[in-house]
Amino acid sequence: MKQIIECVPNISEGRNMELVNTVANVVQTVEGVKLLDIDPGATTNRSVITFVGEPKAVCEAAFLLVKKAQELIDMRTHHGDHPRFGATDVCPLIPVANITMDEVAVYAKQLGERIGKELSIPVYCYENAAFVEKRRNLAACREGEYEGLANKITSAEWKPDFGPSQWNEQIAKSGAIAVGARDFLLAVNYNLNTTSTRRANAIAFDVREKGRPGQPGTLKGTKAIGWFIKEYGIAQVSMNITNINLSPLHICFDEVSKKAAERGIRVTGTEVVGLMPKKVLIDAGKYYLAKQQRSLGVDEAELIKIAVKSMGLDDLKPFNAEEKVIEYLLKDNQTKLLADMTCNAFVNETASESAAPGGGSVSAFVGSLGAALATMVANLSSHKKGWDERWEEFSKVAEQGQIIKDELLYLIDEDTKAFNLIMEAFSLPKATEDDKKRRAEAIEEATKYAIEVPYRTLCKSFEVFELCHLMIEHGNPNSVTDAAVGVLCAKTACVGAFMNMQINAASLNDRNFAEEIINKGAALVAQAEELEKEYTNLVLTRISK
Repeated sequence: MKQIIECVPNISEGRNMELVNTVANVVQTVEGVKLLDIDPGATTNRSVITFVGEPKAVCEAAFLLVKKAQELIDMRTHHGDHPRFGATDVCPLIPVANITMDEVAVYAKQLGERIGKELSIPVYCYENAAFVEKRRNLAACREGEYEGLANKITSAEWKPDFGPSQWNEQIAKSGAIAVGARDFLLAVNYNLNTTSTRRANAIAFDVREKGRPGQPGTLKGTKAIGWFIKEYGIAQVSMNITNINLSPLHICFDEVSKKAAERGIRVTGTEVVGLMPKKVLIDAGKYYLAKQQRSLGVDEAELIKIAVKSMGLDDLKPFNAEEKVIEYLLKDNQTKLLADMTCNAFVNETASESAAPGGGSVSAFVGSLGAALATMVANLSSHKKGWDERWEEFSKVAEQGQIIKDELLYLIDEDTKAFNLIMEAFSLPKATEDDKKRRAEAIEEATKYAIEVPYRTLCKSFEVFELCHLMIEHGNPNSVTDAAVGVLCAKTACVGAFMNMQINAASLNDRNFAEEIINKGAALVAQAEELEKEYTNLVLTRISK
């Protein structure tokens, strides 16, 4: 799974849009980075730029942006309402998918070090990238702003983490920069069935972390106010969730709804401003399904639908996840995935003259069907009449089944990709000795990958046996044969994947690698064949009675 981070640099220019666009557009020169938004402010004379991608690519794009801002923005003539101390004032990195905050903090420190060394800009690392506690707070790092920067960087207490600590004309022009790692900030408005700003404010004060004087609010990591929106003709509680892990959107929605109800007001829906990580909706969908005592092991689209309907995200206007979720915006719509084909199209493509998809991709597909069948039996069992108290038991199986299924669906295309890499390696030039050496190395690496991918398919398909066995033993008895077919799929996937490993390993020069991974695969296949016989015999015995 790809790691995705977001970068939201704030540059000290919000009036000259030609300059702003020139700075922002450099990020699009880096492959794998997507520019999502440019939000200029004339009064603040500041622009917020948002882009996303894989960590290394995002860090490269951020560096280029900072460099371009250094070239084009002169802090000696800058004036605006927002606190600032540099041409690129702040540059936070934010985890979005499949990456921890600790990992993002490392990237932020590496980015800060590079900016300091290569661009000679004073760098302060803040929030989760801070080296010392007193520098975690951005306001502390920026205290004194640009006007106090000459004295600040030369003081022992506030010597920059990276870059120069002596004032010169270059720093006078560029100022300093704060580079950090922080949580995603989610901007959200809760729609109320009232026009009263006063009552909306009262609810906001009830929940926001700051609360009222002497009385903190109930939601950590949140800021909120109440206002009236003329466009909609209603009052809203407007909230910034600065820590979506501490206060997830669904928890905030329920708490605002609770406090509103105590004042005789109802929350009719929710409006998300800007973008959100997919996790926000997935977690919300699971939360509301759990409250209904229903299985959480449903697909991603269903979880998002539950989240949208539970929090009224489509209350004021249609909610399109493809336009609001960062991961969906990152999808390459030009690349057609085998896993997204209809059954008919996939079978026809397999039957065509093309060498891919082949046995490896089909093995992964068959394995995903096995996982899907185990998941289906778990979901049916979760909803079986008279088994209400067991919903959680089956929900856990269904959730695990969804994870395995999704990984195997991913491996359908990964196996075809591995085959294509081998073909590309063989097509490399071989005119000179250096060409031949590079070509041989590329073939070797591509072949290793073409062994590793079906091995992953084998390992993941093997996990299906346990889920199917659980459903044969404990699941809905009316669906026991569905679980048995899942066992057959798992065995077929394991054997098919192993054969693909063997044929690719035969031409590998690294015999130690080949023998080790083939031995591991053979052991799993032997177990798979034994389990297939044991579990199918168990089912046949049961249905023959």
